[in-house]
Amino acid sequence: MQNKATKTQNSNKDSNKQDSITTKERETWSNTITYILTVAGATIGFGATWRFPYLVGENGGGAYLLMFILAMIFVGIPVILVENVIGQNGAKNSVDCFAKKWRFVGYMGLLGSFGIMAYYMVLGGFVMIYIFKILSGDFSLAQPIDKAYTESFYAANIENNPLLLGIFTLIFVAINWVILKRGIIDGIERSVKWLMPFLFLCLIVVVVRNLFLDGAMEGVRFYLEPNFSKLDSKLFIDVLGQVFFALSLGFGVMITLSSHLSKNENLPKTACYTGILNTLIAFLAGFMIFPALFSAGLSPDSGSSLVFKTLPIAFSNIAFGSIICVFFLLLLLVAALTTSLPIYQVIISVLEEKFRFSKMAAINITLGVIFIFGNLPCILTYGPLRDVTIVGDKNIFDSFDFISGNVFFVLTAFFCCIYVGFVMKSLAIKEITNRGNLRNIFVRIWFYYVKFIVPLIILTIFYFGIFGGK
Repeated sequence: MQNKATKTQNSNKDSNKQDSITTKERETWSNTITYILTVAGATIGFGATWRFPYLVGENGGGAYLLMFILAMIFVGIPVILVENVIGQNGAKNSVDCFAKKWRFVGYMGLLGSFGIMAYYMVLGGFVMIYIFKILSGDFSLAQPIDKAYTESFYAANIENNPLLLGIFTLIFVAINWVILKRGIIDGIERSVKWLMPFLFLCLIVVVVRNLFLDGAMEGVRFYLEPNFSKLDSKLFIDVLGQVFFALSLGFGVMITLSSHLSKNENLPKTACYTGILNTLIAFLAGFMIFPALFSAGLSPDSGSSLVFKTLPIAFSNIAFGSIICVFFLLLLLVAALTTSLPIYQVIISVLEEKFRFSKMAAINITLGVIFIFGNLPCILTYGPLRDVTIVGDKNIFDSFDFISGNVFFVLTAFFCCIYVGFVMKSLAIKEITNRGNLRNIFVRIWFYYVKFIVPLIILTIFYFGIFGGK
């Protein structure tokens, strides 16, 4: 009997020791400011600096901007808070943060993360090619250029050169690998402390320069004056989809990052700061682009090719255009990096904590699998696989974007709201109020809002995204 008791005690000690090890291994953010900067970095990627401006241009300027701000307030910030509550309460990876029967939601987020990273890293390769070619003198903006010149360059260096694109995509992946191997605190947190100020510096430099161009105010007017004749169902779907894309909602990013938060963190405040910073960066991005376009007499509705085929023309028409363009491209690259690191970390955390891989093994598996089965097919879309389609008439690159963006992240966000509203229930309110220390009537309003209203909005996004949106 004594031996049995001793074994039980030893077993309990081992269990406690294991729990202690797990707790010790799970790093926490050094302070709130760093966490907010990291979350801002995770959400300020190509969504804010590449996707947002061209959607503004396609949807009439100020009307889209106004609807985006409203959607951020009424959808974006509430859903950030949903994912923060799940992450902080679970304090685990984005799968184990859910109750056992709901872990399929976490796996859906992983699939969304894979789909986004499949083409996201290739976009990073795009940007690196442009930076390299400008600095080497192979893509000259020293004198005014035309659309034929930019289209010829794009075709020669991207559309018909998968080898070059593959090399620079691999370099971008390698940069991520170097930072990730240092961990979420030593790697991601410390990198963001340097990258975010640099991003703001590049942003300010380009904005200030472009606002003083001849004809810049015409671009500002287009950007800020709402044209309400442009308000239609497509604009609303574009806006709501952009809010989800820009905030990395539905990928498990917010859940993973908030799982490293202290239990004393003020979640409503951090969610608001995240939404405000993301909106501010996206807002400022418009002042980089539209003054330059209108100054050069270019159309703002150039679509997704705006950054790569149209903006270089605008920069070539201003003094020190090559330098300003490099600053702009560095901004895109930094924004992409601050986003890719946390998305990678979503998958790495699951492999480490749930499947017990070592940190380096988890990193190598994550980056390796995504590169082979995601990045390479997207790169070869600009080569031997250019005629391969997956979803309708969409090529491999666009199919990854469509499936992850229109299916996985929307459904994951939907089930997160349902989980908080119908499964966590009072626990969600307890978590968001720091176990009753923060008393606010808006907490309960938020709870019933994300329980009943937001899921309906998300289902609308899903329906139009699949059956008729864009």
